[in-house]
Amino acid sequence: MKKIFLTILATATLLTSCKQEKKEVANTPTPVNTEFNQLLKDYNEGKLELNPLNATFAGDNRHNDKFPNFLSDEYAVKAKEFFTNYKAKLKNFPDDKLTESQQMSKAVLAWDTDMMLNQMSFKNDQLLPINQMWTVNLVMGQLGSGSSAQPFKTVKDYKNWLSRLDKFNVWLQSAKTRMQEGIKKGYVLPASLVEKVIPQFEVLSEEAASDHLFYAPVKQFPENFSEEEKKELTQKYTEILEKKLIPTFRSLYEFLRTDYLKAGLKESGIHAIPQGKEYYQHAIKNYTTTNMTADEIHELGLQEVARILSEMEKIKEQVGFKGSLKEFFNYVRNHKDLMPYTEPQQIIDNFNAIHEKMKPQLEKLFGNKPKTPFVVKQTEKFREASASAEYNPGSLDGTRPGVFYTPIPDATKYNVFSDEALFLHEAIPGHHYQISLTQENKDLPDFRKTLWYSAYGEGWALYTENLGRELGLYSDPYQYFGMLGMEMHRAIRLVVDTGMHAKGWSREKAIQYSLENEAESEASIISEIERYMANPGQALSYKIGQLKIRELRDKATKELGDKFDIREFHNQVLETGCIPLALLEDKINKWIASQK
Repeated sequence: MKKIFLTILATATLLTSCKQEKKEVANTPTPVNTEFNQLLKDYNEGKLELNPLNATFAGDNRHNDKFPNFLSDEYAVKAKEFFTNYKAKLKNFPDDKLTESQQMSKAVLAWDTDMMLNQMSFKNDQLLPINQMWTVNLVMGQLGSGSSAQPFKTVKDYKNWLSRLDKFNVWLQSAKTRMQEGIKKGYVLPASLVEKVIPQFEVLSEEAASDHLFYAPVKQFPENFSEEEKKELTQKYTEILEKKLIPTFRSLYEFLRTDYLKAGLKESGIHAIPQGKEYYQHAIKNYTTTNMTADEIHELGLQEVARILSEMEKIKEQVGFKGSLKEFFNYVRNHKDLMPYTEPQQIIDNFNAIHEKMKPQLEKLFGNKPKTPFVVKQTEKFREASASAEYNPGSLDGTRPGVFYTPIPDATKYNVFSDEALFLHEAIPGHHYQISLTQENKDLPDFRKTLWYSAYGEGWALYTENLGRELGLYSDPYQYFGMLGMEMHRAIRLVVDTGMHAKGWSREKAIQYSLENEAESEASIISEIERYMANPGQALSYKIGQLKIRELRDKATKELGDKFDIREFHNQVLETGCIPLALLEDKINKWIASQK
């Protein structure tokens, strides 16, 4: 009996020991795969070399003199080989050999390579290189103003920019050649967009060198430059403008206002060009990071428009307006009390006051806040007429602040009714928090610090607009109406973007639909509709991303009950940086399960 007992005891001890050993093995963290980390570093370096402008905006100054000809066949071959090779290399790293963080990076890199290769399978980037809103010539204008990411602190900085301008001139000449090719193959902008591009090139082609946008750095030489250095640089900047850039701008201007405008499409949507339908489905996936169809998004947009209209009716009743909602839109658009300013600086000051007002409440919603400084600036004059409010990230090292740019073509006509929501979206806690916290996160590989997935990035920013009351804002019903107006603006995008690019809507029909359902001015609506025409699918990302983040918050609140911590939820959403929505949803679901 004793022997049997001892045998049972020994067996039980052995089984317990085996279970404990298995448990310890299961709980042993996967070691960091250094070879995979090197792959991520190499991928990031390669992408910066492919697009050195991204390096400059990230504060990496090693490539400030470079500007590849993105429109050349040689560049296309090089880029395709790069992304194809890295997609293949991922197969060498099975998930069970990677840490959880590395598995996320692998999934993101796989998505990135797939989307880049798919984008390159279409001819749009080469044959439609210029539009009024998004293209590289406008980015160069920002950099050349001397007040953006391109540094102008040393003589070397100034010479770097000269080198970059010389290569940019080659790109401009290639752009004209590619657009001529595009006319022959049916890849042309809608005529209404060409009309907006023409004035941008006209001003750059007619100004004297000393008045030119790209001459601006010469007017702000650092004090420590010697007279000889100033003289040399002044001469070189004058020469490159007079002998190269201005003649090229003039050539492009003449081409745009004649041959290109004549060839401009009457249709408003991308469906009108070769492979347009297929390209739009790619654009939907690229910008929403979902597999939704145009029809599904269109229907969702109609539902959201109806929901928000009912909320707007409540505000109309609250302020005592007796007319229809459409009449209330016009009232808000033209209400003089909502246009109190005479100078641009007053508008800048108001945004700074909004920031101060909500600072005490930020602690309640956010455990992590960025160290990167932040400023509000007026949009540069050369692009202000066609620009919308936007955020430009600070540098990766935090030495250059994040900038909230707001266009103010006429301060006396500037309407403030949506300024609180606009600040939340573009600045704090919207893009500035989301991008700066990503850049400051030492646990993320470098390539994920500069990635941009619009559904996540813009979805987060739109989500933060709804945090206004939690942050002590929206006490004025007109400001809350402004938030509803901005949300409506994004819901309308689901309808008009899919309407124009997939359902044959005209520019005019999209404008009319917007006028009937939101309080933006007609001029603003026209600019927005033309923005969607220039970049199909991008405008869908805001609402799709916001709805997903809101859905995840509601799920966490319901399932965790008293254990739900809004600060930790926001940390979980923000700590991974920009990722496709499916990966974010998987991450939040795992976090919810771990908290139970």
